[in-house]
Parts: sequence; C-alpha cells; structure tokens
Amino acid sequence: MSKEQQELLDEVYKNYVKWWEKSDDSCNLTEEQSNKWLKLIDGGLQWAPFSQEEFINKCKTDTEFSEKWGLKIKERELSLEERIIFAGYDYENRGGIGWNMLKESVDLDNSIPRKLITITYNNKTIESYES
Repeated sequence: MSKEQQELLDEVYKNYVKWWEKSDDSCNLTEEQSNKWLKLIDGGLQWAPFSQEEFINKCKTDTEFSEKWGLKIKERELSLEERIIFAGYDYENRGGIGWNMLKESVDLDNSIPRKLITITYNNKTIESYES
C-alpha cells in the first residue's frame, strides 16, 4: 500500500473514531446495523470502536459499512498477462514468439507486482501495486 493510500485510510479512520466518540450506544444506527457492527470482546458483544485494521477489513467485506464511510477498497490479483506487460515485455515484437510461449518462458520474480489495490474516498481514487 502506498504512503498516499495509508494517509487516506488514516484520515477515514480518524473520522470514524471521532464519530464513535461523539455517539451514544445507539449511534443512530438501525438495530440490524448495530447487530452487525458490534465487536466481540472478552467472549461477548460490546459497543466499541474497531481497531484501524478491523475497520479496514470491515470496509473491504461489508458494503453497507463501507458506504457509510464513503470508503471503497478493492484488491485484486493481477493476471499473468498483466504482470508480463508490467515487467516491460513487448510480446508483440519479439521475433515471432507467441503469447503462450512467452507466458511459459518468462520468469517473473517477486519484484513484479502481483496485486492491484484501489482505494476511493471522497471521489479521490488512488491505485497502487504490491508484490
């Protein structure tokens, strides 16, 4: 994750904590939302803010929660073809080597990204690649 993405996530989480601290136990949520957004602590459900890691994971997996905070986090694995192109191979002009032969012969080391992470918040989208 890029520094810019992390700063964006820090900002959203800071806003979440401020909201949580100002709210009463109901936090103006429906009963269904309250039940979904409670946190398991010491074997029981309690109303407590999520840690930043929990908050991010919740945004990744719970569309309703993510929409409430205006934060979208998408992660996807890059295809082999995308990784080959990212590595700078010009497969169309390599002396007739076919795409399938190239895929079999290319050794993509761990420095070539494997994942695309897209974070959108307040109509700002930041993409980064991870190995």
